[in-house]
Amino acid sequence: MDKLLASLPRTIHASLALALVVFIGLFYQNDGFSFDRLFWSWLTRFFHVVVAIMWIGLLWYFNFVQIPNMSKIPDEQKPAIGKVIAPAALFYFRWAAALTILSGFILAWLNGYLHDAMTLSIGSGVPKHTAIGIGMWLGVVMAFNVWFVIWPNQKRALGIVECEPEVKAKSAKTAMLFSRTNTLLSLPMLLSMVAAQNLY
Repeated sequence: MDKLLASLPRTIHASLALALVVFIGLFYQNDGFSFDRLFWSWLTRFFHVVVAIMWIGLLWYFNFVQIPNMSKIPDEQKPAIGKVIAPAALFYFRWAAALTILSGFILAWLNGYLHDAMTLSIGSGVPKHTAIGIGMWLGVVMAFNVWFVIWPNQKRALGIVECEPEVKAKSAKTAMLFSRTNTLLSLPMLLSMVAAQNLY
């Protein structure tokens, strides 16, 4: 067990294998499954939730843990965060954001409500589609912030891209403010997504 859990790839592979066993057990109790639209919708939803947890989890890590505690870290130790931890976290952060949006669009398309959600159900008046649409639009704004504001500014703030000290300081502040903006939007976005499951 130590050998399994000491390796992240082995742990993830074991987790996927265990999830597959649970999946097969659940679906075979229900007279099996077919590789139909319902199956692909379910699989896409599972993937969507997994990458969304990674995205919002890292957003909250930055805002609840890293940013508030940076001032408490001695200057000689800060490069460990700026040169190692933050770039790795930002890699998963930005790709999880992109995959969350992509899988959300695919899921909405598979379930037949993509257009209705993106137009906030104006004209058709389906509350479920309005709610999911609000969540989708908030997610799109947040992902845009990740890729086109936070990441470019973080590259300068972390020294991945060379710039003058004053630009570096300004970029760090901009990245933080847009990260906080995404934190502000995260709860309404999640509420809209969850509420949609209970609306008709």
